[in-house]
Amino acid sequence: MTNITGTHIHYFHVCLRKLWLFAKGIQMEHTSEVVQAGKLLGDTAYHRRPDKYTELAIGGIKVDFFDAKNKVVHEVKKTNKMSDAHIAQVKYYLYVLAQHGLDNAKGLLEYPLLKEKQEVMLEKEDIPVIEKWVAAIRLLIDSNTCPDKIAQSFCQKCAYYEFCWAG
Repeated sequence: MTNITGTHIHYFHVCLRKLWLFAKGIQMEHTSEVVQAGKLLGDTAYHRRPDKYTELAIGGIKVDFFDAKNKVVHEVKKTNKMSDAHIAQVKYYLYVLAQHGLDNAKGLLEYPLLKEKQEVMLEKEDIPVIEKWVAAIRLLIDSNTCPDKIAQSFCQKCAYYEFCWAG
């Protein structure tokens, strides 16, 4: 059984086709300048963070910056244009942490270019919703049929753009 990652959750909230392709091993992120810029931002915006916080990998998730003392997941994003997907990803991290006995953790979404931060909490009512996401993701990635492409304004900046829209 495939571990569901934060990337799966994020893509589930953005584009089912992107999620399916990613889950099938078709990964285009390495060709995207937008993705590379985001990684560079994550590496440079808080340059002291690796000394202060730890990377945490548990239950299929990988949190780049975890403040173990205060139980805070830090998630750095370039823009808040997909904030619903960002919040879902952080809530999923908190859910997995709780499943492994780390209760009452909180999340902090950070948008350094915008100088904004948003606290994210896992509420009791989030748990069945997240479990539905996971079930839906499992059904989708087990399918042999690629979902149809969608036409959204963000498609042109997507790493999968040429895959979906060429020709």
